[in-house]
Amino acid sequence: MIRRAIIAGVLLTIAFPVTAEGRKADDAVSKQGALAGTERLNGLLPVHVDRKAGRILLSLPAPGADGVSARMLYVTALRTGLGSAPIGLDRAQPGPAQLLVIRRLGRKVAFELENPRFRATGASAAEQAAAADAFATSTLWLGDVVDGPDGTLLVDIAPFLARDTKGITAQLNTSGEKGWKLVEALSAADPNSVRAFPLNLEFEARQTYASDTPGPEVRNIAPDPRQVTLVVRHSFIALPEAGYVTRTFDPRGGSFATQILDFGAPLSGQIVQSLANRFRLERVDPGAPRSRVKKPIVFYIDNAAPEPIRTALLEGASWWKAAFEAAGFIDAYNVEILPDGADPLDMRYNVVNWVNRATRGWSYGYAVTDPRTGEILKGSVLLGSLRVRQDMLIYEGLVGAARTGTGGPNDPAQVALARIRQLAAHEVGHALGLLHNFAGSTQGRASVMDYPAPRIGLMHGAPDLSDAYGVGLGAWDSYAIDWLYGDPIGMNPDAAARAKATAAEQRGLRFVSDENSRSASASQPWGSLWDDGADPVAELTRMMTVRAAAVARFGPEALAPGEPVAALRRKFVPIWLLHRYQVEAATKLVGGAFSSYAVAGGSDGTAAPVDGATQRHALDAILATLAPSALDVPERLIPQLSAGWSGDSDRQTDIEVMRTAGSTVFDPLVAAQVAADVTLRGLLAPERLARLADQSRRDPAVPGPALLATRLVAIADAPATSARLAAVRRVVGTRIILNLAKAAADPASGSDAGNRLDQALADWANRQQARAFANDDDRAWALATARLLRDREALEAALRDKDVAVTIPPGMPIGSD
Repeated sequence: MIRRAIIAGVLLTIAFPVTAEGRKADDAVSKQGALAGTERLNGLLPVHVDRKAGRILLSLPAPGADGVSARMLYVTALRTGLGSAPIGLDRAQPGPAQLLVIRRLGRKVAFELENPRFRATGASAAEQAAAADAFATSTLWLGDVVDGPDGTLLVDIAPFLARDTKGITAQLNTSGEKGWKLVEALSAADPNSVRAFPLNLEFEARQTYASDTPGPEVRNIAPDPRQVTLVVRHSFIALPEAGYVTRTFDPRGGSFATQILDFGAPLSGQIVQSLANRFRLERVDPGAPRSRVKKPIVFYIDNAAPEPIRTALLEGASWWKAAFEAAGFIDAYNVEILPDGADPLDMRYNVVNWVNRATRGWSYGYAVTDPRTGEILKGSVLLGSLRVRQDMLIYEGLVGAARTGTGGPNDPAQVALARIRQLAAHEVGHALGLLHNFAGSTQGRASVMDYPAPRIGLMHGAPDLSDAYGVGLGAWDSYAIDWLYGDPIGMNPDAAARAKATAAEQRGLRFVSDENSRSASASQPWGSLWDDGADPVAELTRMMTVRAAAVARFGPEALAPGEPVAALRRKFVPIWLLHRYQVEAATKLVGGAFSSYAVAGGSDGTAAPVDGATQRHALDAILATLAPSALDVPERLIPQLSAGWSGDSDRQTDIEVMRTAGSTVFDPLVAAQVAADVTLRGLLAPERLARLADQSRRDPAVPGPALLATRLVAIADAPATSARLAAVRRVVGTRIILNLAKAAADPASGSDAGNRLDQALADWANRQQARAFANDDDRAWALATARLLRDREALEAALRDKDVAVTIPPGMPIGSD
């Protein structure tokens, strides 16, 4: 209603001409009316809040000749979350910092996002204007203006705050949900949540989104799944003071970066440039090699985290203090518990947030950065609370629930706290500006920026967790902080950083980040997630021994007193698939190539294929994971894993267990297929096959696609020592044949690899009619599979059929990568 009244007043002024004296009188009444019923809050800009009418009037300085009234940084975040790990709309999730300009356009005020990515640094005014004018800006909103005293402007920003500036609609609709849209009638700014500080203004809005076709995630969470309401925070932040020193990005440094296009670069320079993201650290004594800083980096642990987790988070996040001390900064980094009453979304606080979701998911370390310079303004860490519960589930499955609370080295609770310390250090590392380093595990726990597998030993034939996780930072972490933050006295900072990166190369420190690690087809043998050890093949062989011991001992001992026996089905999955990540690590040797993030003047950066002998050795170990004896679930476990459950279904359990043979009856052959596909999907990744074809063309010692296919179909044909294992071999054989057929048909495999795989399958099918079979079951399976291969239409239908496909339960935290 108030908004309409202001608009009506403006329209009346336009519609009926008045004298200059009359206009002044009307303006005075308008100003008084605009501020009637408001409370003034002083901060970065004055804000007049009308709690009764819902108005939030921002007082803006008089505009300059170009109409610009203010420039500031604009950040959105979620005060409340959806609670869904896959969708990812988490409590405390921030958006990027954007450069907001507020410009008067007659009786309107425009909220516009400028485009600082494109610039012409140091060039003439004409060149700078040409660079700025060549690229689009984004106008977010137009609001009606009321002239305030002394040339100031008043604008009710409540309608702006209620808009979907956070991109929630898009995030819902691209995450497995459909039909979501903002409901304007159910969305409004909250005048009771306005906060004004000298360097930032904080506003909130309740926004409601609706869909007539909600997906499974929202149906599992929302009280009315057709609509969800989230509270969105809007932060207006003063531009940082001048004096920040940028750090030129170096691919060897291990940092995040802000990319710019600088058209003022000389012809000998690069237009596309990157600025490393880091906090501002200014020495109190600029001439001292070791000095205190004017403003230390302080991270606060969410006081919503329960004990003893809260203390573990504080301890793990504090590990970075030693790296800053070693880089020459005294007391420049500290960790504290968030004080009662402090606002974790306030831009002045770097916070490690404890986030609850309906199912387990990823944790995140966000760095909100100045888009002009890459300066980190706020660190926001989101730690999913169910991660530690999943860790407990795994550790109790390994050593037994009876050890929980005993306090010894194999106490699952103590091991989970050790993991939480590492997780806190990892995610705070991201918020400090550091990328993942998935090569850390190949050099003796060299980095907390790796994803660490629990190091599981064997003690008297039983799994042992006494050395599950390391303590403190690794060599890479100390280097990365020194590279990113260290500024030697009397040297050009960027030149000093380049020298440090070159020295790290010469020391042999390895660094591999996400782009050559996460994909199943990744080629870099050093870069793997949740792996361990310098030799991935040796560790796979060892892990298969550990897995066999863990499966042999698994049973009701994994349950806490009173826990339903039906819970064994979920607890069994990570034990059965204990080897899954080490299989991925070993697979990267096949068709693999060692490479580095080289720059001119450093190492030569030549990528070197893994030698043929190493690839064949890796292939032997990988194919051993497909042996029927390794994929046979012990008979005693089948009835235990088939226990019933009379309560409501739990989505977390539903998406983490393997398909049963009807109702609750555990299907051991499905378990065999799942484990087989863990191996086959990575080994037969199309890009890996294409590399194998090329590498074997250039070096006959490399096992090419034809040899790989030959060895795989040989497993399908291999004799079994018992009828029980023969059944396992047949279902594994089906997975081999179908995965080979799928890879052969994939264009990404390349024509050479695809043809060799297709021919190997045709040769296998042709051999089946003349084969002598040990029994009728083998004969029926082989001839039926051969007929399927000959019928291209039926084969293509089978490859598309979701019922034929095998679903591998998620291992890594559920959610988007």
